[in-house]
Amino acid sequence: MTLQQSDDVRVSLPGDSDLLLVERARAGDQRAFELLVIKYQRRVERLVGRMVRDVDLVPDIAQETFIRAYRALHQFRGDAQFYTWLYRIAVNTAKKFLLALKHDPTVSESALASKDDDDETFISRNEPSTEETPESALAAKEITQVIEEVLAQLPEDLRQAITLREMEGLSYEDIAALMACPIGTVRSRIFRAREAISERVRPMLERQTGKRW
Repeated sequence: MTLQQSDDVRVSLPGDSDLLLVERARAGDQRAFELLVIKYQRRVERLVGRMVRDVDLVPDIAQETFIRAYRALHQFRGDAQFYTWLYRIAVNTAKKFLLALKHDPTVSESALASKDDDDETFISRNEPSTEETPESALAAKEITQVIEEVLAQLPEDLRQAITLREMEGLSYEDIAALMACPIGTVRSRIFRAREAISERVRPMLERQTGKRW
């Protein structure tokens, strides 16, 4: 089975269509599963990219994720959203790759810097404002680098929770289901991650007081 996303294919499917596509794929309609791949491939690749440093591993891990999802479709009961179920497979697949290769899970800088204007969850954080100055641009770059450093140093559970919330836009309920923990634990992890980031970034922002942004 070839899992390839064509550059000229644009698909926008409502979330409630996933279950229908899963049912069709279970019945042997391979095109139905290909539509799910097209819809979620880039999101899965970004998620994987934030877990591994070696960007060359990302396509392989994403491909393996979809292969495992396809083989496990009969296990999808529909009690959670499909992408939550798929993300859990992606996270577990990435962990297995890292364990096999004896890599330390860490945030990929290139993945954090990537942009995907076609993804419905993408929010451009790097668009220059009309009042951007060389000083503010440099400060923004420095802050971004510090955030990446903090994320890379966070424990894996905190990094995963803040990534899913702030970068993937998942709800607390979805994150709890994906990470197999109570919502209260998710909130605590995200709070601790935000505090760690704020502790490093706040002094930098305070130094910018009075400067034009």
